[in-house]
Amino acid sequence: MSSTTSIDVRSAVEAARFYLQQMIDDLTDSGNPIQGLRLEETELSEDRKYWLITLGFDRPLGDHLYPLQSVAVNKKYEREYRIFKIDAETKELKSMKIREL
Repeated sequence: MSSTTSIDVRSAVEAARFYLQQMIDDLTDSGNPIQGLRLEETELSEDRKYWLITLGFDRPLGDHLYPLQSVAVNKKYEREYRIFKIDAETKELKSMKIREL
């Protein structure tokens, strides 16, 4: 690989959003959508082979997840973050991780 990347940051973000949408479509029902999708961070790896794209979104708290906590603070959504490792030449997804706060 050359010292420059083949795709720019916008293309890497588009790829990450595409993979997130595919994941959501495959793993959730349409009654439990994500909201508030935002680009949180971008980073090009030191070797310039990968874009690390962090996307944040709000997911509704399910009745089985922290029901007492959600009632106590009147919280209906929880902020989640995913880090997508995108190949800087091909836009292929190499990994997706949950970013812990």
